[in-house]
Amino acid sequence: MRRRVYRDAGQAFPIYITVVGGLLFLAFAYLAVGQAAANRNGAQTAADAAALAAAQHTRDQLADEWKAAVLDPTKWAAIFAGSLVDPGACARATGLAAQNDASLLSCLRLDPLTYTVEVRTNKSVGDSVVPGTENDHSTATAKAVIEPLCTFQLPGGGGGGDTLPQLTCKDRIWDLDPEDLGDLPKPEDLFDVHLAD
Repeated sequence: MRRRVYRDAGQAFPIYITVVGGLLFLAFAYLAVGQAAANRNGAQTAADAAALAAAQHTRDQLADEWKAAVLDPTKWAAIFAGSLVDPGACARATGLAAQNDASLLSCLRLDPLTYTVEVRTNKSVGDSVVPGTENDHSTATAKAVIEPLCTFQLPGGGGGGDTLPQLTCKDRIWDLDPEDLGDLPKPEDLFDVHLAD
């Protein structure tokens, strides 16, 4: 009596092809997710840079305005509150977005010391196994805040005269001499600029 020999080699090949095909699809899907994440990170980087650029531009303008009015302390409070129209801030934001390969969609001054921006990446997510991603662009928003760092007390007469108020900025005290204004605080001494949620 002869034994029948069954060969399973032919049956395993289709299973192998199916498993390899599934693994390749998963690899391409992970690649698509990675592409989308990288594109999204690029958009957020561009938004953060644009918002900070707008706020820093305004901070510098406020610092210049304070220096121009340093001999008139009655104007200081308004300056530290951000009472300045700065048309160049959003232009600066546009430039920083472009440097990060993105386009500025909006730039708003929410209040005198806060900017919010929205950007869109110039590059799309790219071709992948996920249909439609070749035309998708990532967008992101960011908000930057200008925070005054200094306090002062006006003299009883309301300011002016031969003396200037003592300016306390974080952990440094500035005793300003009207006769010698060579050592004035820098913009970063007067205001802090940071991202906010």
